[in-house]
Amino acid sequence: MTQAQDLTVELSGDHEIVMSRAFDAPRELVFAVHTQPEHLAHWWGRGNPLDIEMDFRVGGTYRFVEHADGDAHGFRGEFREIDAPHRLVQTFEWEGMPGHIAVETHVFDERDGQTVVTTTTRFDTREDRDGMAQSGMEAGARQSYAALDTYLKTLI
Repeated sequence: MTQAQDLTVELSGDHEIVMSRAFDAPRELVFAVHTQPEHLAHWWGRGNPLDIEMDFRVGGTYRFVEHADGDAHGFRGEFREIDAPHRLVQTFEWEGMPGHIAVETHVFDERDGQTVVTTTTRFDTREDRDGMAQSGMEAGARQSYAALDTYLKTLI
């Protein structure tokens, strides 16, 4: 397990990565900034310019294209479960490695005036999980969450 600021990242079992991070904002707001394009554009993808297509409903899909360092990186998935503002389950696929689809479960818990977001990402294989862990995903998550912290301060 590693920690930076209050982000924790842990490999769990053979197929999962669990990340947890606290935010100084109410759960309803933290859920909204994770699920509404007008908010996601400010922080997802490390705060880089982002194109967003989203049909936020169970069975709906999303596609994000992050523009960074002259490159475009596409990510897509489908919403499987929405229990606002408590839980969100969706698939996640990086278009650079098509067919390697993970399932992300985001849980939003209010604790002592903060919202703790715990994301469990389940991969089909240990190799996929380990590849994601070694890809720089943790640094990217830290950068995105730092951008989210900055953005949340403008909303509260």
